[in-house]
Amino acid sequence: MSQEVSNLAQPNSDAPQQKEPAPLHSAVTNFARFYGILKKRYKFATKELGDEFKEGVVSQFTNGRTTSLRDMTRKEYDMMCDKLEGATAQLLRSAKDEQRRHRSRCLRLMQMLGIDTTDWTRINAFCQDQRIAGKVFSKLSNEELEQLSVKLRSIQRKGGLKPKKEPTPAVQPQVAYMMLPIGKGGEA
Repeated sequence: MSQEVSNLAQPNSDAPQQKEPAPLHSAVTNFARFYGILKKRYKFATKELGDEFKEGVVSQFTNGRTTSLRDMTRKEYDMMCDKLEGATAQLLRSAKDEQRRHRSRCLRLMQMLGIDTTDWTRINAFCQDQRIAGKVFSKLSNEELEQLSVKLRSIQRKGGLKPKKEPTPAVQPQVAYMMLPIGKGGEA
């Protein structure tokens, strides 16, 4: 086996000369982690843009030495994947913070309109109205939350929510009887 390894290390005089591969102890042979990150978190890096994006990232982490994943060392590959995962986690945190700000803004506007924001059933009932959002509050995306805040501000500018008019029961005439004395009692 040591003879096979030494034969692999020495170029064959009959074969055309190629670039020397990365050392075996640091060569990366399984790229599942990298492509998993691309698939889950960088959806824009698909077929057309994928190769360009991949080559750019690989070149950046090898300091321009190569654009091929196969030529990366294990250390470079691990550092690249760690950075891509970390950047993604940071992007996810900022997206969650943005969603939290939108939800908070909408809840504050609802509270100013007189909706009890401590009761989720009331919030959801209000949001499910087709004229408001048409969905449960927790299912609203950031764009929908932004549209909701615009609608809530518009309602506020126009005087707020109108209280529901309770149907007043029809006033029925009340019959009242009055006794009037007519003359001296008993005479006809």
